[in-house]
Amino acid sequence: MNKSSLSVLAAVLAFAGTAHASEFEDAASNASSLTANLKRIALQYTQNSVTNKEDDNYPGSYSSDEQEVFTGLFDGNVEYANEHLVWLNSLFAEYGQTKSTKDDETTKSETADKILLTTDYTHKMWLLEEGFVGPFLSLGYQTEFTKFKNEDGEKYRTKILRGKTGVKLYEGKHFKQLYIAAVEEADFTYGNTNMKTAGEVGYEFEYQIRDDMKFVSDGFWRLYFVYDTYRNTDFKYEAETNNRLDVAIMGGLSFAPFVNYKIAKTRGAKKNRSDTTVGLSLGYQTDYKFW
Repeated sequence: MNKSSLSVLAAVLAFAGTAHASEFEDAASNASSLTANLKRIALQYTQNSVTNKEDDNYPGSYSSDEQEVFTGLFDGNVEYANEHLVWLNSLFAEYGQTKSTKDDETTKSETADKILLTTDYTHKMWLLEEGFVGPFLSLGYQTEFTKFKNEDGEKYRTKILRGKTGVKLYEGKHFKQLYIAAVEEADFTYGNTNMKTAGEVGYEFEYQIRDDMKFVSDGFWRLYFVYDTYRNTDFKYEAETNNRLDVAIMGGLSFAPFVNYKIAKTRGAKKNRSDTTVGLSLGYQTDYKFW
C-alpha cells in the first residue's frame, strides 16, 4: 500500500477514534443483532449490447458478446450490528454462458462471470433520523468461475484483492448505502502482483413505489491513478449501474424487468467499452434474524 493510501487510512481511523460514543448511545438502541440476508437469488433472461468488442485490450470480466442467454445470480450477506458498528460479510456471484456448434466445432461465450467475497466494517458516528453516517473499512476478493484468454492465447483467471476506506451513509431512507472511498488493489491475475490505487464512489438506492413494487438501483464509479507496473488490460476507469423494478408475487418471490450498464477503458485500449444488458428475472429474497 503506498504512502498516500496509508495517510488516508490513518486519517479515517483517527477521525473515528475521536467520536464521542456516549452521544450516539443516548440515541441508539443497546441491543445487538445478527441477521442472515438473502438479498437476491435469481434466474435472469438477458440480452446484451456491447460496443468496441473487437479490441483485445480488455480482461475476461469485460468479454461478453451480443446474445440472448439465461444467467444465475446470488447476492447475500450476514450482518452483525450493535450501537457502535455494523459488520457485513457478503457473497455475490453471477454466471452465464452460451454454447454454439458449427462444423463440429463448439464455441463458448460468457455473458457474466464474477465472484466477489467482501467483509465490511462501518463505525456508527452520526445518527440520522433514518440510518447513520460513519467511516468504514472494507476488504474484498474478486475472482471468476472460468479462465479467460488474453490476446496471446494464454489463459488466466481474475484474482484481485481490494481494500477500501472512506465515509459511508448506511440504511438511509432511500439510500441504503452512499459512500466515497480510497481504494488499494493487489492484482494477482497474471502471476506477479500489480498494486493499484484508485478513488471510488458508490451507492445502493431503493424506492417503494407501492406495497408490492419497488425500484432498486446500485452502482459505482472507480478511477485509477497509480499503478506498480504496466499492463494493457489495466483499467483507467470503470463504472456500472444496475437497475430493476421488483414486483412482488408471493412471499419473497418477485418478478423484475431490469437494465444494467457498465463502461470501462483500459490503458491499452483506444476507446472505452460499454455493455448494456436488459432482461427479466425471477428472484427470491428473505432474511433470518438469529437474535
